[in-house]
Amino acid sequence: MDHPEQVVQRQLDAYNAKDLDSWIGTYAPDAEQYELHGALLARGHDEIRGRIRARFTEPDLHARLIHRTRLGPIVVDHERITRNFPEGKGTIEMLCIYEVDGGLIRKASFHVGSPVLLAPAVETLE
Repeated sequence: MDHPEQVVQRQLDAYNAKDLDSWIGTYAPDAEQYELHGALLARGHDEIRGRIRARFTEPDLHARLIHRTRLGPIVVDHERITRNFPEGKGTIEMLCIYEVDGGLIRKASFHVGSPVLLAPAVETLE
C-alpha cells in the first residue's frame, strides 16, 4: 500500500495531466472536500468530479508544489497553481490538507489565496 505522500503525489500528477479518472481514483468513493474550517464543498465521487471537470479544461492549468509535509495520515501541500481566470492567466496559492486512509484520500480541506494576474484576458473583435 502506498504511503500517504505517495497517494497525494499521484493525485497531483493526475491533476497536472488533467486525467480526471486517475485523479478521482485517488479519492475514496465517499471522500469529502471542505473549505478549511468551513463549508462542505463536495461529497463523493460524483460531486468531486463535478467540481473539477471545468477546471481541467483550462489550457494553462498546472499546480507546482512549493512544500509538502506529512504527519501520520495527514499530508499538507502548499501549492502555486497557474489558472485561466475570466480576467486572464494568473496564479493562486493554496494550502491543501489531505487525510489519507487505506491508500485513498478520505478528506481534503483547502485554503485558497487571492489570484495574481499574469496577463489580462484577450478580447476578440468581431
